[in-house]
Amino acid sequence: MPLMDDLRKIEPTASPAGLPAIPVVELRAAGPVALLETHADYAALLLSSARRRYTGAFCSLGGRLSRRWLDRSQNPFGQEIEAVAARLGTAAAHFLNLSYEWGCSTGAGPDPAGRGNRMLRTLDWPLDGVGRALVAARQSGPKGEYVNLTWPGFIGVIQAMAPGRFAAAINQAPMRRRGGGRGPLLPLAVDWAANRWQVWTHRGLPPAHLLRQVFERCANFRAARAMLAETPICAPAIFTLSGAGAGESCVIERRHDGIAIRDGPTAAANHWLAGAASHTPRGASSHERQALMRARVAEAHRPPGELAWLAPPLLNQDTRLAMTANAACGGLVVQGWERDGAATATLRLAA
Repeated sequence: MPLMDDLRKIEPTASPAGLPAIPVVELRAAGPVALLETHADYAALLLSSARRRYTGAFCSLGGRLSRRWLDRSQNPFGQEIEAVAARLGTAAAHFLNLSYEWGCSTGAGPDPAGRGNRMLRTLDWPLDGVGRALVAARQSGPKGEYVNLTWPGFIGVIQAMAPGRFAAAINQAPMRRRGGGRGPLLPLAVDWAANRWQVWTHRGLPPAHLLRQVFERCANFRAARAMLAETPICAPAIFTLSGAGAGESCVIERRHDGIAIRDGPTAAANHWLAGAASHTPRGASSHERQALMRARVAEAHRPPGELAWLAPPLLNQDTRLAMTANAACGGLVVQGWERDGAATATLRLAA
């Protein structure tokens, strides 16, 4: 693909402030397991952070349960996760590959200053090191190549851009609450466990594994939209899709009881946009984040491909990534963040 060939010429450089560059790693068909060969220290950083936050015992237990589920569900990426766990020497790798405890704000619509559409995105995850360990991995599948903004040891895709095809990202869906009606809602911890149990009893793909298949197998926006809407998944999710053609943007809400699709320009955070009062939004200020992101998508004065739109509450203490992507022109801008501010230099890729 010519666009991806041109992207190879652009390499990250450190900012004047001395922040580290986001590594651009040429994986192609080698797959994400190969990231551990050159960036095992990044994976060790994330493992250490996860053990501090969730405790080592919880990570080990979660790893064993996750491995059993992957085996039972015949997950297509189970062998890759097994290889990561063997390389790192811990079952916690299974747990981290299936963890789904973050907030996001994502918007997509026509690029006011250029052709095609642009996607604006922040990832909020209260896990230290996620911003510092960010990698831009160039991966490939039968339908073409894509830039995956990811972490060593992580097998799925949470946000990525395929030049000439589309950009896409996942937002975590709100938590389904039990109880209510004439009685009180159950404690959040009980609801969390109940929702997690529902995941374990399902045989569908984890949302991050579905999104990887979309980037590998879908040639265009239409095919990606259909796969994201129709493929069984094991947990509710919110997908934002931004194509290369005019009018190609949408948000796809995959709910427990159905699906809702909103054509762009639009934005999503961590709540269902309509109805479902029995669900608790993930992260902080979800409604405020969604409203601001929706406004930012339509602002023509924001520099295309830059991060000038980033402001509170889109930017908060849990923000670990901010990005702008335009698949039509192959443009991608991304920066890693931590609790105390910017953690990396801004990476700019352009065709």
